[in-house]
Amino acid sequence: MSYIEEYRSKLRTPEEAVRVVKDGDWIDYTISQGQPVLLDAALAKRKGEVKDVNCRGYFMFEPLRIVEDDPEHESFTYHSWYTAGVERKYWNQGLISHIPMIYRNQSSYYKLGYCKVNVAMICVSPMDDEGYFNLHFTVATSKPVLDAADIVIVEVNEHLPRVMGLKERLAEGIDAARIHISEVDYIVEGEHHPMVEIKSPPPTPEEVAIADFIAPEIPDRAVLQLGVGGMPNILGEHLAKSDIKDLGCHSELITDAFFNLYEQGKLTNAHKEVYKGRSVFGICAGSQSLYDWINENPECGGDMVSHVNDPYVIGQLSNVIAINGCVSADLYGQVCSESVGTRHISGTGGQIDFVTGAYMSPGGKAFLCMNSAYKDKKGKLHSNVVPKFTRGEIVTTPRSQTHYIVTDQGCVNLAGRTAWERTELMISIAHPDFRDELIAEAEKQGIWRQSNKR
Repeated sequence: MSYIEEYRSKLRTPEEAVRVVKDGDWIDYTISQGQPVLLDAALAKRKGEVKDVNCRGYFMFEPLRIVEDDPEHESFTYHSWYTAGVERKYWNQGLISHIPMIYRNQSSYYKLGYCKVNVAMICVSPMDDEGYFNLHFTVATSKPVLDAADIVIVEVNEHLPRVMGLKERLAEGIDAARIHISEVDYIVEGEHHPMVEIKSPPPTPEEVAIADFIAPEIPDRAVLQLGVGGMPNILGEHLAKSDIKDLGCHSELITDAFFNLYEQGKLTNAHKEVYKGRSVFGICAGSQSLYDWINENPECGGDMVSHVNDPYVIGQLSNVIAINGCVSADLYGQVCSESVGTRHISGTGGQIDFVTGAYMSPGGKAFLCMNSAYKDKKGKLHSNVVPKFTRGEIVTTPRSQTHYIVTDQGCVNLAGRTAWERTELMISIAHPDFRDELIAEAEKQGIWRQSNKR
């Protein structure tokens, strides 16, 4: 049987394909542009027909019909590995739940059988002449999900690009970017919207100040990791206009910041010890120009984050500069990046992976960035540097692993510092309106010396 004949034999309508879902099944929607919008809509129509069906996914860009059409969980419950955008809205409405994880470990949950998958549903690029569908911007974690699934349904999205895998990994028999038609049970076709573009808002004065503090810490030939959020993108734009040379990319997320650096001749990957000449990533979010740049580009290599985010792999690169956002930090150097009190915002993601890996890198530095203060809905100012976490904040990076913390007030290195030194450094980058208050609290907690600076 030819690949075309096999394709036709497995072709189903979305409604026919979702008939395989049974009571109690676990479904996986994978990630972002892999969101199976046609299958999701068809599955949502089975509300009341099936019960106790659970679904996993994360970093979704479009509305989820199984959530919006079944808010009472009559049939479906959705669980997110990392909430952003539409999923954050659902969390705030009490419609979904969260699955804690360290990003580099997520694939192992499937490989070890901790997460069973009865049906995997994923959008893929059209099949090539060799019978392969490309996993495009879902390469970070999709292959282990598909390998673990009892039934695999692919939804062909005519707009999706093809991502090139890493040739060194292919030589080891690891093909993270493709799935063969022989591994697929059903195929669904249909019309899709163009790819979702993610655009960062204009930078705030505080974000510009943070970028100004970090930029001098980045040497020529540095290898960058830029996390989720506006701040890392702003720094990328800042560097694109600077005199810096020969930067590299090794990042779980590739964004327009890297494309801008490439266009300005700053991103060459010429001096990387591993994967020289290529920008290595796991997921992608940005503009159509970014998507077009990555499409079938041998200078961009996608792989699973179990490898990309492995601190041992990161540590083989010199001068890794990891830049991630956070929500708040306390005087001990603990960092919260995923909640405001108990209100969930995002997830751990790869922050702890790159905080660890960048520290292992010769010359490496890990920066965690936040505004020194924020205003609530009533316009009242609050400090993001707090005496201690007491409201249920989730500690993302423990004090024992915190490296650099940056606010619009300054940049400090906490590595190897005593509790007293940390307190002084953290207060030095707090908003000036709160420093006396923080000193008073530090004295109560026994972590302030009379000889400390005021």
